[in-house]
Amino acid sequence: MEHNLKALESKIKNIHCVLEQSIIACKEALEKLREFVAKYYFNDKSEEIEFYKKVKPIVLSYLIFYVEQLHIVTRRTKEGKKEQIKYLKKFISNYQTYFHNNLEFYHYYKSNATHLDEQFFLRENKTISLNREAFHYFTEDQFSTSHDSLVATIMAYTKLIEYLKNEIAQLNTNSKNMEIINPFQKESELIWTGNNNELVELIYALYSSGRINNSNVDIKEITLAFEKLFKKDLGNYYQSFNDIRARKINTTKFLDTLKSSLVKYMQDLDE
Repeated sequence: MEHNLKALESKIKNIHCVLEQSIIACKEALEKLREFVAKYYFNDKSEEIEFYKKVKPIVLSYLIFYVEQLHIVTRRTKEGKKEQIKYLKKFISNYQTYFHNNLEFYHYYKSNATHLDEQFFLRENKTISLNREAFHYFTEDQFSTSHDSLVATIMAYTKLIEYLKNEIAQLNTNSKNMEIINPFQKESELIWTGNNNELVELIYALYSSGRINNSNVDIKEITLAFEKLFKKDLGNYYQSFNDIRARKINTTKFLDTLKSSLVKYMQDLDE
């Protein structure tokens, strides 16, 4: 699923189309999970808990994330910076309120506690007190537990808050970095011919190394500089970075390729 979502981001430039197609992809992935569970018998309680605590919530969290992001993007004002920041902060407040309203379980989940897992993540436990927002549990009891959707929502809202904070930071950065255009300065003709994730990987490597401005620089500012240099729109680069982090094999794939290329280039010069 994650591979399909990344492919959508690289192929489609319109953010609304990307989000709509991402929602469809997530719904399809969730439906495949539903079909799998309908035919599969878990070996034991621990396997079922693992599925409803970690596997299903990941897929569901992506669906929640993209649905919410589409709502935010569609209704986002095009007016001044203050109006946009006020609009974005409203959603941050809403998501934080959700955490507060579910504070007990939020702390349970975030602390990696396990002593109540059998109550929260087994379908057989239907008599415990249900969260008032888990209405799906009444109609999808063969594919849901009382708290798997809460985990998914916490995951999604956490990512959304980070996304919104990045959007606000970008608005502030853009206002601080308005440059006077020099009509005699030649525009860069450099073009990035790799994919977006490769450039994002390079940008975050430079950012994390602290080699730019002695670490006194925001990731947004570095990204904007690269976008300007290569005339490249990186879109939701924070999500791209999360995709890079989620790789199961070879997290720094592009950086490893750069190292190999440089070593080979130096070896060829020595021959």
